[in-house]
Amino acid sequence: MSAKTKSILIVLLILFLDQALKIWIKTNMMLGDEFIIAKNWFIIHFVENNGMAFGLEFGNTIGKYFLSIFRIVAIGAIGWYISKLWKREVPFGLIACFSLIMAGAIGNILDSAFYGLIFNDSYGKVATLFPAGGGYSSFLQGRVVDMFYFPLVSGNYPAWLPFVGGDSFIFFRPVFNMADSSITVGIISILIFYRHFFEEKSDVAPTGNSEAVNPDTEAEVKTEAE
Repeated sequence: MSAKTKSILIVLLILFLDQALKIWIKTNMMLGDEFIIAKNWFIIHFVENNGMAFGLEFGNTIGKYFLSIFRIVAIGAIGWYISKLWKREVPFGLIACFSLIMAGAIGNILDSAFYGLIFNDSYGKVATLFPAGGGYSSFLQGRVVDMFYFPLVSGNYPAWLPFVGGDSFIFFRPVFNMADSSITVGIISILIFYRHFFEEKSDVAPTGNSEAVNPDTEAEVKTEAE
């Protein structure tokens, strides 16, 4: 199986799992519903966000349009780069990492682009796929579905800490989805395992019209001339 085929399969598999889970969440849970997978550390908790990964927000309607367009451009750029890697002799792991990043980016842009059109809202009720009255928003204004919640450690900050002393904290607080995980795994794997690939490229000396002169060779030529 070629690197191109395996790369495409990775993208399709992540997209299928990501969208299947999100659609199940939307059509079976109301916002705020949750159920425990592993007590005190792994919870499926349904939230939606208007912006970036891990529940971060980015502006209002104009901000969402800007973010969505940026994501589409980024997906195109990543796809172009992966197509270049297919033609080069590079470790397949590097191609797989970029494929994970691309799959995650596509997964979240699908939410933003289409979920507002094909679902009604989930406030106080379970959403319907393709509702008779239409969706809750317009193209590129949908909300991203998140569900993975890992409150691994909870407690209170020491009272002597400035600003947050005595306040409660939870680690890890953000709720995220499979697309976010795919992007994160891809980026971290590149930084850990394939950083040298980019360092080697930057260390390659530029080639010009002039050839470098070996000092030893130059000395030998002078001696022979004498």
